[in-house]
Amino acid sequence: MKKVKDSDLTLDRLASIGQIAAGIAHEIKNPLTAVKGFLQMLRKELSHNYLDLAYSELDNALSTLQNLLHVSKPDLENEPFTAINLCSELEALLYLFQDKFYDVHIETHFSNTNEKIYGKRNQLKKAFFNLLKNAFEAIPDKGTITIKHYKSNNGLIVSISDTGIGIPQEKIALLGTPFFTSKTEGTGMGLTQVFSTIYGHDGKITVNSEEGVGTTFTIWFPIHEHEKIGVKKLDLKYMEGQNFSAFYTENKDKFDELLIYHGKELFESIQNSTDVNEEFLLKSAGKIVTLLNYTDEYGLILNAKEDGRNWAKYDMDIILILEWFQTLRKIYWDFLYNYYQHLEIGKNEFFELERRVNYNLDSYLKHFSASFSEYKNELLRSQRSVIDDLTVPVIPLSDTMAILPIIGTVDTHRAKKIQEKIFDQIYQLKLKHIILDLSGVAYMDTAIVGHLFKIVNGISIQGCKATITGIRPEITNTMVELGIALHEKVETRGTLQQAIEEYNHNRVG
Repeated sequence: MKKVKDSDLTLDRLASIGQIAAGIAHEIKNPLTAVKGFLQMLRKELSHNYLDLAYSELDNALSTLQNLLHVSKPDLENEPFTAINLCSELEALLYLFQDKFYDVHIETHFSNTNEKIYGKRNQLKKAFFNLLKNAFEAIPDKGTITIKHYKSNNGLIVSISDTGIGIPQEKIALLGTPFFTSKTEGTGMGLTQVFSTIYGHDGKITVNSEEGVGTTFTIWFPIHEHEKIGVKKLDLKYMEGQNFSAFYTENKDKFDELLIYHGKELFESIQNSTDVNEEFLLKSAGKIVTLLNYTDEYGLILNAKEDGRNWAKYDMDIILILEWFQTLRKIYWDFLYNYYQHLEIGKNEFFELERRVNYNLDSYLKHFSASFSEYKNELLRSQRSVIDDLTVPVIPLSDTMAILPIIGTVDTHRAKKIQEKIFDQIYQLKLKHIILDLSGVAYMDTAIVGHLFKIVNGISIQGCKATITGIRPEITNTMVELGIALHEKVETRGTLQQAIEEYNHNRVG
C-alpha cells in the first residue's frame, strides 16, 4: 500500500477548502460587482460620506474575493517551470522593504548560493514576499529578521525568522487555511498562497513559534536536475531574405506577448497607477528594440534619458524596473537566436553581434538609471525646499517685530536655511526686533550652536535686535564649554511668553 505524505494530505485539505470557498466566492462576486456599479453611479449624482464608505468597503470585499479565487486556483496560471536561484530572488525582494530597515535589522546567512531549484518563479516570489511581509508586520517596534539559505537532506532549505510577537501554539496548525489569520486586519490569503505554492513545488513547510519571542518558517525544496539557462526555441515566422528588423516586425505580437507574460510582477506593482499600463510598457520596449535594430547608440542614450524621467514620475521600485529590462534583454536574444537559426553566422560575426547588442543595452540602462536617479533627487530636493519653507515660519507680531519658532532637529543644512530666511525677512519686513524661540528644538549639535552665534551677528549687522528664548540646559552647557558669550550680542529670556510680555509692556510704556 502506498504511503500518503503529510504534505499531500495538507495540500488536499487546502485544495478542498479552496474549491468550496472559491465556488462561494464566485457566486458572491457577481452580485457584489453589480452593487458596486450602482454605487459608483449614485456617487456621481449624490455626494455623501456613507456612500463613499460603502463603496470603499465593497471594494475591499471584492479584492478579498479576488485574492481567494487567485490562491484557490494556482494551477490556472500557465507559468512555465524554470531554474531559480533563491538567493538572488530573496535579495531582490528585500529591496521592496527598504523603508522598514531603520527599525528592523536584516541578517542573511546564505550558503550553497549557486544551487538552484526548478519551479514557477512568479508564484515562489509572491510566496516569499508574503512571508517577508508577515515577518516585518510581526515586529511592532524594533527587531531582527534572519534569513538562511543552505543545502541539507538532498534539498534546499530557506528559513525566515523574526523576533516578533509570535503565534499561539493552538493556532499554528490552522495556518494556511483561507480566512484564518492572527492579524487584526488580515484575511489569511497570504499564507494560503504560501502553503499551496510550497506544496505545489513538492516542498515542505514547518512553523515554530513562541509568543513574545518570535516565529520561524522553514521551507524545504527538492533539488531537481534542471535545464541550463540559455536561449529558447520559439515558434516564429520567417521569410527568406528578410533582415532582423523585418523578422522582429513580423513577430512583434509574440514579442509583446512574452513581455507581458514575464512582466506580471511589475504589472502587479503598478496596478494602482492609471498612467502606467501595458500600452505604456510595450511602447517603451518597442522604441528600445527599434533603436537596437538600427544600432542607433546615440538615439538609445537620448531615449534612455527620456524614459528615466518618465518612469521616475511613478511610484515604482527601480529593482522591479531593471528586472523587467533584463526580461526585455532575454527575449530580444531569444529572437536573435531564432532569426540566426535560418542563416549561417561565423564565430567572429556572432561575438561582434553579442558585443554590439549588449554594449548598447548596457549603455541604455546606464543612462536610464542616471536619469531616473536625477529626477528622483530633483523631486526630493524640491520637497525638502517646501519642507524647509514650512519649518522656518517667520510670524510678524507688529510692523517691526516678529517671532521665529524653531522646532525639531537642527542640522547644518537647516541652520543655513534658517539663516537665509531670517536675513531675507528682516530686510523684506523691515524688522527692528526678532525673537528666536528654541524651546521646540529637539537636538542641536556643537557645530550648530556656533552657527547660531553667527546668525545673531548677522541680525545685528542688519540693524535688528535679537532675543532668544527657550534655551535648553544642554544647549547652555555646549555654549559654556565652547566659551560662547551669547549674552553680549543678544538678549535671552526663559520663555517666549516672557519675551512677548516684555515687548508689549515696553510698547505701552
